[in-house]
Amino acid sequence: MESQAVTMNNAMEPETKTINDYLDIAKRRKWSLIIPAIVVFLGACIVARVLPSVYKSTSTILIQEQDVPVAFVKTTVTSYAEQRLQTIYQRIMNFSRLQEMIDNFKLYPDLKKRWTPEQIVGKMREDITLELTGSDVLGKSTGRRNETAVAFTISYEGKDPMTVQQVVSKISYLFLEENIKVRKKQATDTLQFLKSEMDRISENLTDLDVKMAQLKKEHYNELPSQLQINIRNLNQAESDIQRLNEQLLTLKEKEGYLQVQLAGIPRRIEEAEKNNTRLEELKMQLAQLQSRFSEHYPDVVSTKAEIAELEKREKHAPEKSNNPGHSDNTPDNPTYITLSAQLSDVKTDIVSTRRQIKESGKMANLYRQRVGNTPKVEETYNAILTQRNNTQAKYDDLMRKHMEAKVAQGLEKEQKGEHFVLIDPPRFPEKPYKPNRLKILLVGFVLAIGSGVGWTFLREMNDHSIRDSNSLTLATSFPVLGSIPEIVTEEDIQRKKKKQILITIAVVLFIASAFVSFHFFVMHLDVLWLKLMQKIPF
Repeated sequence: MESQAVTMNNAMEPETKTINDYLDIAKRRKWSLIIPAIVVFLGACIVARVLPSVYKSTSTILIQEQDVPVAFVKTTVTSYAEQRLQTIYQRIMNFSRLQEMIDNFKLYPDLKKRWTPEQIVGKMREDITLELTGSDVLGKSTGRRNETAVAFTISYEGKDPMTVQQVVSKISYLFLEENIKVRKKQATDTLQFLKSEMDRISENLTDLDVKMAQLKKEHYNELPSQLQINIRNLNQAESDIQRLNEQLLTLKEKEGYLQVQLAGIPRRIEEAEKNNTRLEELKMQLAQLQSRFSEHYPDVVSTKAEIAELEKREKHAPEKSNNPGHSDNTPDNPTYITLSAQLSDVKTDIVSTRRQIKESGKMANLYRQRVGNTPKVEETYNAILTQRNNTQAKYDDLMRKHMEAKVAQGLEKEQKGEHFVLIDPPRFPEKPYKPNRLKILLVGFVLAIGSGVGWTFLREMNDHSIRDSNSLTLATSFPVLGSIPEIVTEEDIQRKKKKQILITIAVVLFIASAFVSFHFFVMHLDVLWLKLMQKIPF
C-alpha cells in the first residue's frame, strides 16, 4: 500500500521534459520541422532573387576656406556654410530642375505610366541624400567648441549604375555652380546696396550743406562764432554811450558858464563907453542935487529915473546883442566875440555828442539783439551741424564698407573666398547598394528554423496522444503495471528507409539551395574559395 501511494504521488507531480524527450519530439515531428523551414527559406531566397538591385553612387565635396587671410580681406558673404548649403540644396531640388534631369537621363521609365510628374519628382528627392561631415572647432569669440561642417556628400540611388553615376556628377556640378553664383550675387548685391546708400547719404549731405549755408547767410552776425565779437562790441557801445553822456554833461555845464559870462559883456565897445560916461555924470549930478534938495525935488526924481533907465538898458544890452533878429550891427567887442565863438562850438559839440549817443544806442540795441538771438540760432545751427556730422560719419563708414565690398567682390570673382572643391568624384558602382541579399538569406534562415520549431511546438501542444507510461499515469491517476514494446515489421523497416532517403534528399536540397543563393546573390563561390585560400596559412 505504501509503494502504491508513492507511485500515486509521483504520478501527480508535473512532468519534466528531458533532452531525450525533445529528441523524440524532433524525430516524431521531423516533417513539421523540416517542411516549414524549407518553405520559409525558399521564400527568403525568392525574395532575395526577385528584389531589384539598387546601385548607389556618392561624391564628396570639401568646403574650402578662404584662400586670402581674413585679417587682410573680409568677405561680404557672412552666412554659415550649412545655411548656404541648405539654400543651394533647395534651389537644386526644385521641380523644374529635377524634371529636367529626369527627362535628360530617362529616369524612372517604369513609373511614368503609373505616377504623376509630381510623384516621380518626389521619388527622386527621396533617392537623393545630402549628408554633412562636421568637425569640432574652437570658436574665436566664445572659446567654446562648435561643430562646423567641413565637407558634405551627395548620393543617389537607382537601378542603372551608369545613370546613377551621371546623376551624381550632374548634381555635384550644380552644387559647385550654384555656390559660385550665390556668393557672387550676394557680393554684387551688397556692393550695389552700399552704393545706393552712399548716393542717398550724399544727397542728404548736400541738403544739409545748403541749409547751413542759408543759415549762415541769413544770420551771419548771430552765429555762435560771432557771439564774443557781438558781446565785445556791445560792451564797447555801452561804454561809448556812458562816455558821451559824461561828455554831454560837461558840455552843457560849459555852455551855461559861457552864457553867464557872455551876458555881462556889451556887444559893442562905443555904446558901452557912452552909457558908462553918462551914467557917471548922472550919478555925480544926483549927488549934488541930493546935497541941496530933498528926494521929492523934481530934478532929483528925474535924475534917478534917468539913472535907472541907463542901468536897465545896460543890463538888457547883451540879450539884444545875442538876438539874431536884432537890427544892430555886428558886434565888435573882442571878448564878446571870443566867448560867443566858444559858446557856438560848445553848442555844436553838444549836437554832435547827442547824435553820437543816439547812434551808439542804435548799435547797442543791434548788438543786444544779436546776442539775444544767438542761442536760438545756435540751437538750429548745432542741430544742423550734429545731423551733418552724423551723416558724414555714416557716409565715411559706408565709403569704407564700399571699398571693402569692392575688394570682396574681386575675391569672389577670382574664387579666392570660401568655395566648394570636389575631392571625391562619383565612382561607378560595381556592386548593388541594396538589397542586402546575404542579410535576407540569414534572416530567412533564422526565420526558417523558428517557423519549423514553432510549427512543431504547436503540433505537439495540440496533440494529446499518450506515448509512455508516465503520460498514462498522469491521465488516469492509476499506476502502470506493465508495457508492451513496439513491434517492428518488415514493412515498417522499408517505410523507415524511405523516410530517411526523403529526409536526406530534403537536407541536400536545402544545403544546395543555400549554396546556390549564396553564389548568385552574395558572392561567387570561386571568389569565396580564393579568399579562403589566401587567409589559410600553409
